[in-house]
Amino acid sequence: MELPNDTRQAGEALAVPQKKGLPGWLKLVLKVGVSAACLWYVGQQIDWLDTWRLLQRSHMAWLLFATLFFVLSKVVSSFRINLYFRNIAVRISEMANLRLNWLALFYNLFLPGGIGGDAYKVILLNQRYPATGARKLTAAVLLDRISGVAGLGILAAVFYWMVFRPEWHSWLALGAILPGLLVFYLMVRKWFPSFLPSFFGTLWYGIAVQALQVICVYGIMESIGIRHHFAEFQLLFLVSSIVSILPFTIGGLGAREVVFLWGSREFGLMQSEAVFISLLFYLITAVASLVGIIWVYRSPLDAAET
Repeated sequence: MELPNDTRQAGEALAVPQKKGLPGWLKLVLKVGVSAACLWYVGQQIDWLDTWRLLQRSHMAWLLFATLFFVLSKVVSSFRINLYFRNIAVRISEMANLRLNWLALFYNLFLPGGIGGDAYKVILLNQRYPATGARKLTAAVLLDRISGVAGLGILAAVFYWMVFRPEWHSWLALGAILPGLLVFYLMVRKWFPSFLPSFFGTLWYGIAVQALQVICVYGIMESIGIRHHFAEFQLLFLVSSIVSILPFTIGGLGAREVVFLWGSREFGLMQSEAVFISLLFYLITAVASLVGIIWVYRSPLDAAET
């Protein structure tokens, strides 16, 4: 597939740094290999036929409900990063920013061995706003990621408490939220002072993004009538989301399923149901990400709309 000028320029801009690391094609091969190995391992532990039967009897209305809330989570995450952009005088409309983020989502999932979605955002915005500088743009993207992880951590701690209370470690997890946020705040104040004004706004957006994805998983559970162990399934989802951030697989495919598989054993859950939830979430992510292909050949930052 021939890429548009902006994307080719992004690749050229990244070419020098990439010489010091692994080639893009090799990264892709390794990610595909890790995802395939994880799925093979999961396949040795469960009956894929059971998971297929669950998909066949799932209710489409609930799956559409889940997809809607996943899409909403991505819209809210777009608002979050735009707060960071405004801190460094990058004035981009919410709609243009949403298009850019959707294209980045597509690149991250379907071109994982080439130009990453985050790198593409930095390079394209640096072309449009050269006075800002790539360093500040990279910092904005990095902090956006960290804000997302912070939201994940907060909700994971809450669900951990729900699952394991009244054990002492459940209260320890809950009590770690405030110290963790304080460390995050001090880190931003020391190393990224330009972004301090949006600290609390982006934090709330980060929590909202993960809460919307929790509702998405609730919809997946309802689609096959899972109304038990809600907190356990959600805790596994949040932990798997943290694991999927690690750049070793294709959009977390395989890694999520392993987390759900191991967790289902610990909590005494049906393994086929756990893996079904994980795979359906990935499928919803993939389908939603395809929307980004619209802007592969059209710049998401149309000058008339930014």
